[in-house]
Amino acid sequence: MIEVRPGGRRRIDRVLAADYVRDLGGLPLGTLRERRNEAAQEETDLSYLRRLLHARIDIVRAEQQRRSNGGADSVVDQLAAILAANALGPATGSGRHQPLEPSRAGEHRRHAEALVGDADLSDVEALSEEKLAEALATYREQEVSVSTRRREVQTVVDTINAEIAGRYAQGTASVDELISRERGHEEGTSA
Repeated sequence: MIEVRPGGRRRIDRVLAADYVRDLGGLPLGTLRERRNEAAQEETDLSYLRRLLHARIDIVRAEQQRRSNGGADSVVDQLAAILAANALGPATGSGRHQPLEPSRAGEHRRHAEALVGDADLSDVEALSEEKLAEALATYREQEVSVSTRRREVQTVVDTINAEIAGRYAQGTASVDELISRERGHEEGTSA
């Protein structure tokens, strides 16, 4: 389970803190953008962890299906098809285009691998029916937790985006100012 620790130092703790979106109207536009970007990065990382969990769920289900059908082909031989079926299937949840890359991919992979303790999915065929069922239950429980946190973070991103859009609509923020700021940032990094 992904726990949010009030006053914690992790990004998710900051983004989901009650005061993160409180009094947005009093914050400078630059601070709003920084918060939005931080929340968007957290959303990207949670989406990545969620995809890892979905892949593991698919592998365990495929092994259970193979056993129930008396299949001779190993899950390893079917791995590309198993993972592609999920990638090509209809999207579920509240997916959004995310131009960011996961910032903690290794950490998330280790987290997903540690979820079932001794259950090593590299040799899923060696797991007992009981271990497979435990692994599936654990992965599903974690996926629900990650999806819940991801939706909460998406709400934060949407709230901040609404404040920024409102400022543009009211004329208190200008596109020209944004372009000028971006050009200045580009010139500063190329110098």
